[in-house]
Amino acid sequence: MGAKRRTRAKPKAKRRGDRVPLVPIAVGVAVLLLWWFVQAYPVLSAGIAGAGLTVGVAVLVLRLRRRRAESVLQAELDRAVESTDGMSGADFEQWTARLLRRSGCVDVEVVGGSGDAGADVVAIAPDGGRVVVQCKRYSPTNKVGSEAVQRFSGTARYYHRADHPLIVTTSTFTGPARSVAAQVGITLVDRQGLAAWARSGVAPILVDSA
Repeated sequence: MGAKRRTRAKPKAKRRGDRVPLVPIAVGVAVLLLWWFVQAYPVLSAGIAGAGLTVGVAVLVLRLRRRRAESVLQAELDRAVESTDGMSGADFEQWTARLLRRSGCVDVEVVGGSGDAGADVVAIAPDGGRVVVQCKRYSPTNKVGSEAVQRFSGTARYYHRADHPLIVTTSTFTGPARSVAAQVGITLVDRQGLAAWARSGVAPILVDSA
């Protein structure tokens, strides 16, 4: 019979408790070195700390200025309804939300998505009423019909408890759609109305409730 082949024993894996905690050790060493450096070179340490603080403040100021400049530029772009051309539906909802904020509405929230029951943006108007907006990002030749108004009227007041239900579109509305909206008390804002709203910052709901 042949000799039995010896098998090498596999090295035992180190248990988690046997591992050396390197990160806490490294942090401790760094703290000790920093403390030693401050004690040994107090003037130099103070200079480095001051320089670091100055750089940090300068970076923060530059970031704040950049954000403010971006906000101003965005506000100027939002004043033109043409800025909505080429937007996605989600971008148009965000644009409408910014328009509501600029009009004095608070608690503005974009809620559009699956299961939204017709509401894309909700807010509280300056008069305390609840605003519920449905956004229609349509091409100029695609008019919003009466079916869309009827569907929204079924959920705007009874489901969303809207005091000011609106449908806004980058297009326009059909005659029957306007007739239905007048009967059920829904404010329709077409491209021309959006252009006036964006320029003035005065929401149609404020004009209607005045």
